[in-house]
Amino acid sequence: MPSMPFETEPPYTHGQQPRTAVLLCNLGTPDAPTATAVRRYLAEFLSDHRVVEIPRILWWLILHGIILRFRPAKSAAKYASVWTPEGSPLKVWTEKQSKLLQGWLGQRNHGVKVRWAMRYGSTSIASQLDAMKADGVTRVLVVPAYPQYSATTTASVFDAVYTWAQRTRALPELRFINHYHDDADYISALAASIQRYWKNHGRPNQLVMSFHGVPARTLELGDPYHCECMKTARLLAERLGIDKTEYKVTFQSRLGRAKWLEPYTEPTLIAMAKAGVKRVDVVCPGFTSDCLETLEEIDMEGRAAFLLAGGKAFHYIPCLNDDPEWITALCNISERHLGGWNTQKAPDQLAMAASRNEALAMGAKQ
Repeated sequence: MPSMPFETEPPYTHGQQPRTAVLLCNLGTPDAPTATAVRRYLAEFLSDHRVVEIPRILWWLILHGIILRFRPAKSAAKYASVWTPEGSPLKVWTEKQSKLLQGWLGQRNHGVKVRWAMRYGSTSIASQLDAMKADGVTRVLVVPAYPQYSATTTASVFDAVYTWAQRTRALPELRFINHYHDDADYISALAASIQRYWKNHGRPNQLVMSFHGVPARTLELGDPYHCECMKTARLLAERLGIDKTEYKVTFQSRLGRAKWLEPYTEPTLIAMAKAGVKRVDVVCPGFTSDCLETLEEIDMEGRAAFLLAGGKAFHYIPCLNDDPEWITALCNISERHLGGWNTQKAPDQLAMAASRNEALAMGAKQ
């Protein structure tokens, strides 16, 4: 196999001071809610061997002969139903989280640059790593936006970083966060968001915790995702003070005919309605940003399925998004993994920050 050529890089500066950056990585989204953009996005996403573990030749025929011919138009309509004036919700929230995380870390005297990237589509992981190198970054903490580890998501982010590293001559130090499914601050942020919702809207008969699904065989092959989802759910229920009769764990977004992790979300909602459950609340703990899977699949399709089957009230509890408790949790998680790297602001950064704070204070007085 031929080696990959190295990219042209900024010249090495002797005595260069270490600079640290954080890269917050999410799954990805089309650039627009159009069939063309969705087809381009799906082609990249579904070509990843981490996502679809079917023999390559067979899957290539299915993907290009069937899926990419018929699915993009249908998916584009779904994306259009949740698109915002600022763009894709997933991109909007991920960008906001990165900006807030940099602010939170800055308040704690960490002189780090936080960037965001998408595993598929734009803005790519490789392009952001290139930009970091151009800025003189020598150490990078990679933070996947997935609390529960899965080879289909977390490992795929790492693959993208490794691929970039193969063509990079002067590599920065790299650290990766695998998971934070049982992190106390993450669980606390989830619980607080649900409790605030219940305070304003009352409590349901049943709480459904819906996680993104993966093929069932991944559990047999050693992927810890299912176990980590179950632990998140258990810890969250304990924090909310509810027992096993008051909540259910389900899995959504099944693709194809193979068996995926069960129970499936929509059939569970239908069964609940038919069994006489009047009100159900759904939360998606595995998604830290609202996106197509939460806003369209759950809040639209899931809602319709539950009400059509006889349910009386359906409530979707939004993702953590830019919730201050979540950003604090994300900051705490990042800070722990930055340990050992001197990330304190340089004197010139402190002076600039003080000047900026003084200007803001003067503006507030006027």
